[in-house]
Amino acid sequence: MTALPTVLAEIAACRACAGELPHEPRPVVMVSPKTRLLICGQAPGRRVHESGLPFTDPSGDRLRQWMGVDSETFYGRPEIGVAAMAFCYPGTAPKGGDYPPPPRCAELWRPRLLSALPRMELTLLVGGYAQAWALGDRAQANMTETVRAWRDHLPAFLPLPHPSWRNTGWLKRNPWFEEEVTPYLRQRVREILNS
Repeated sequence: MTALPTVLAEIAACRACAGELPHEPRPVVMVSPKTRLLICGQAPGRRVHESGLPFTDPSGDRLRQWMGVDSETFYGRPEIGVAAMAFCYPGTAPKGGDYPPPPRCAELWRPRLLSALPRMELTLLVGGYAQAWALGDRAQANMTETVRAWRDHLPAFLPLPHPSWRNTGWLKRNPWFEEEVTPYLRQRVREILNS
């Protein structure tokens, strides 16, 4: 098992996708030896690339609302960590939305990073890419069905839709998510932060 500071230093120096990105790589990851709840999304967006902090955008506001925490708690409590499937902003696709996370990042870093986080209790799998990677054959045919089967993946994983404004329609069509899943998520977050 590699020590977490070593893994984080190597991630910060990573330039594996330098020739493929439309900008200089800027890996964004936020974890500590005390991380017990890990948020695994797709990849940083443009605003996160610019700020260097995960979820500094409207998606982050919605995610924190689902979790029942404020920004100070989200960024200030070492029990909460963020490590997306790709650590660098992949760029914006011509038809809008960001490109998908390059698989190379997860292949290079996720096993080493996760093995350096021995206190992990819960990983929030935000969106289809994270769900497919973490759950493998246990993921359902699509993101909606995987999130609908959320109880099947407890206690280690909780699949969530992406909190992007693009999913506002999804949330309206699937009211069970905010009726069933978010209360459970808030309870788990409270337990992790208060124990």
